[in-house]
Amino acid sequence: MAISTQILPLVKEPERLENRLAEIPPEPGVYFMRDSSDRIIYIGKSRKLRSRVRSYFRDGYNKSERIATMVKLVTEIEFIVTDTETEALALEANLIKQHQPYFNVLLKDDKKYPYLCITWSEDYPRIFITRKRQFGKEKDKFYGPYTDAGLLREIVRLCKRIFPQRQRPQPLFKDRPCLNYDLGRCPGVCQQMIPPEEYRKIVQKIAMVFQGRTQELIDILTQQMNAAAENLNFETAARIRDQISGLKSLTANQKVSLPDDTVSRDAIALAANEQHACIQLFQIRAGQLVGRLAFVADAHAEPGAILQRALEEHYQTADSVEIPLEILVQHDIPDSEILADVLTQRKGKKVTILTPLRQTKAELIEMVERNAQYELQRMQKLGDRNDQAMQDLAAILDLPDVPHRIEGYDISHIQGSNAVASQVVFIDGLPAKQHYRHYKIKNPTVTAGHSDDFASLAEVIGRRFRKYGDDPQLSRLGNPDWPDLIMIDGGKGQLSSVVAVLQEMNLLEDLRVVSLAKQREEIFLPGESKPLTTDSEQSGVQLLRRLRDEAHRFAVTFHRQQRSDKLKRSRLDEIPGLGHHRQKQLLGHFRSVDYIRQAAPTQLAEVPGIGPRLAQEIYDYFHPS
Repeated sequence: MAISTQILPLVKEPERLENRLAEIPPEPGVYFMRDSSDRIIYIGKSRKLRSRVRSYFRDGYNKSERIATMVKLVTEIEFIVTDTETEALALEANLIKQHQPYFNVLLKDDKKYPYLCITWSEDYPRIFITRKRQFGKEKDKFYGPYTDAGLLREIVRLCKRIFPQRQRPQPLFKDRPCLNYDLGRCPGVCQQMIPPEEYRKIVQKIAMVFQGRTQELIDILTQQMNAAAENLNFETAARIRDQISGLKSLTANQKVSLPDDTVSRDAIALAANEQHACIQLFQIRAGQLVGRLAFVADAHAEPGAILQRALEEHYQTADSVEIPLEILVQHDIPDSEILADVLTQRKGKKVTILTPLRQTKAELIEMVERNAQYELQRMQKLGDRNDQAMQDLAAILDLPDVPHRIEGYDISHIQGSNAVASQVVFIDGLPAKQHYRHYKIKNPTVTAGHSDDFASLAEVIGRRFRKYGDDPQLSRLGNPDWPDLIMIDGGKGQLSSVVAVLQEMNLLEDLRVVSLAKQREEIFLPGESKPLTTDSEQSGVQLLRRLRDEAHRFAVTFHRQQRSDKLKRSRLDEIPGLGHHRQKQLLGHFRSVDYIRQAAPTQLAEVPGIGPRLAQEIYDYFHPS
């Protein structure tokens, strides 16, 4: 008789459950819930682990439907004890990011909301707008996400005019600053004409704008201006006066007056439908609105838990000066005491979290909720358009289901030279740029003067799905990388070449492939001589066109980059003994071939890997006389 080795949920083994609960200490820490597959399905924190974990399994405990479902799946409980609630809060946030448990509230990385990044990890920090929040370097600081990208760009532009700072990601000239230095808009960062510590002081002033401390900055600059005037340094005083004037005009455009200017506070609220929750966080300093941030989460959790997760995410990387004295929340959050204590310790002053029910504070929460509702409506409209387009496309192509993941491929070259391919991915009708891929065509028959788009597409598709053809046992069902639809940019010829390579790998039955011709926007299916009868204005056809255009743009961009790199190295390739690696070293040091041509042998020899002998050969090549 076969004996089952499957582990039963703890709720079905009361004795094992009670023994496990008794082992959990009444101390602060983090707890893990695992299912029968040993996956972590929930991570939580508490100042008293034993009582918090025990409450999940108590009959009278008021559990939401989602948590009740989770409890039925738990087969094991683990915990990590910490010294303080602060450590538990930080550890929980890091573990949730690492494991992404299904039953936890997970904020979505919505690319439509931009951040401002300041690279404090560099000697001369850069300031730029990005839609990717990456914590590669601990010292780098992200502000946001901001709901109004246009306003954010305008603020950055004004900051560049108010405070002198580096205006270019790369120097324009090697041995002298550009015109921005002469205009007073850059302190000569490219030539290190300002010490790093002095430049960082300038950037710190800009950071104060995005910390909601504009009035504090104006007060500091006013004191500096008065001191400069008293010392008869009128030029400096006039420059600071202009900075103050610029900051006042910036705040006039940025802020909305609100009553009660005695307390700094944040107000957070959400609006949710069956799928998504849109969260808005208003930052109010000195009675004025100085920032409006946005978050998106799945709406399968309680509103208070969603708000708490957004607050924890926001304040985890915030400086102490950015933490307000009062946080207004739309709904009671589960661990408000822990979060308030942690923020109080970091702030050095009492931080209060409360749910207002009347008068001005309640009206403020209502205003934040209305803005969240408008954002949810915009998201819903966009989602409805995408759903309609995907349903229409499924009907056009007679697909069994709505295509979740669609991949598009295109080839770019100039008469065969520098031939490249692109792979772009749309998920639920929207670009998923993290899945985009480039390919350099390796086919030896594709050379300058001899192009072959058919062979190039066949090569790329073969490389993309090679691992599935080599291993027939490799599971495709439920694989997030497996496309529901492949679109080839081209006509019947391009489609036939792709179909042939998929047949060789025995994958044609598992993949749906179509092509979209450019001239008449015609859709071709494998084995069909005539295109489908469609209307170019159909939403499904327009979705394919957006995918095709994005594949074309991505391929052309990569092709231009490859061609530019080749042109840069074309003359260097003619120098004996100067391989690809040393060319990269030279170009990284001098930035262009023109600077290499002008360099003296001693300057060339300063480059790593370029000794005096090779430096002289390089110099002689550019100066044959």
